[in-house]
Amino acid sequence: FERYTLPNGLEVILAPDRRVPIVAVNIWYHVGSGYEVYGRSGFAHLYEHMEFQGSKNVGSDRHFEVLRKIGGDSINGTTNSDRTNYFEVVPSNQLEAALWLESDRMGYLLDPSTFTKTSLDNQIDVVRNERRQRYDNVPYGKALFAEYAALYPEGHPYRYLTIGKHEDLVHASLDDVKAFFRTWYVPANATLALVGDFEVPAAK
Repeated sequence: FERYTLPNGLEVILAPDRRVPIVAVNIWYHVGSGYEVYGRSGFAHLYEHMEFQGSKNVGSDRHFEVLRKIGGDSINGTTNSDRTNYFEVVPSNQLEAALWLESDRMGYLLDPSTFTKTSLDNQIDVVRNERRQRYDNVPYGKALFAEYAALYPEGHPYRYLTIGKHEDLVHASLDDVKAFFRTWYVPANATLALVGDFEVPAAK
């Protein structure tokens, strides 16, 4: 594989593998719940959800639609204490489209036409329901919260689970989320990995 850094600080890893005509695109932002401030738990994960709501040139809530139309698969994002990543697998001839989608939401996610209070409220509800489904309404689901509270003192970056607290999520504002984006979602805080069937010069 080849690893290098672009002038804007974006780290790139290229690993060609020509056996199957697909390319996996995976971008990691080096921020997770361990970077949140007190009273803002769940922001990293909430922001992961907001990344799929649309960007200036893609349009509102069209990220999945565009990827499906070009034959994309395995489309998702994940967040833990230390990083947030986004990934998709696309046919080799659609690599440029996948990179364009990632580029647009890195550069133009905060466009007023797509980044709205309505979209934020929607995703706050989605994340809160995810917490209910995974932790609040399952047997022993809250045991992990007690474990983390016992292991990590107040102020430790790992004290609160990535899912966040309901009271913090409902108080999230557009300005809060915009500030999180401007602080962490910059090229110099990201790593892009491409693995699969592509020509290195064309990918560059």
